[in-house]
Amino acid sequence: MRIHYKLAVAAMLAAALFGQNPGFQRTVVERADVSVPGREAVITHVEINPGVSVGRHTHPGEEISYVMEGELMIEGQPVRKLKAGDGFVVPSGAKHDARNTGTTTLKLAATYLVEKGKPIATPAP
Repeated sequence: MRIHYKLAVAAMLAAALFGQNPGFQRTVVERADVSVPGREAVITHVEINPGVSVGRHTHPGEEISYVMEGELMIEGQPVRKLKAGDGFVVPSGAKHDARNTGTTTLKLAATYLVEKGKPIATPAP
């Protein structure tokens, strides 16, 4: 029971962070088990409006994304300016933020290989 409570609290925190950001939307397209026990793949469509920052967060596994345009910050690494056709991988647990510095909506195809039962993203200080 205690684990379910912790998961519910983490999910509410993530919803609060990302729910307060009307310029950011992550839509789950598909969720499926993978060959690694306790892990799942979550395929999403992400849109970030011009001038919007997602907010610092982490994932309980790797994020693998194909990006159209924007900027990515991963703690401990230089800011990367991305363009159409670029891809990136965010290591499990790395604090990072995505910010759309362009003039059109940033669209990503993001796949997360994460621990089952955990929220896709958790706010990070």
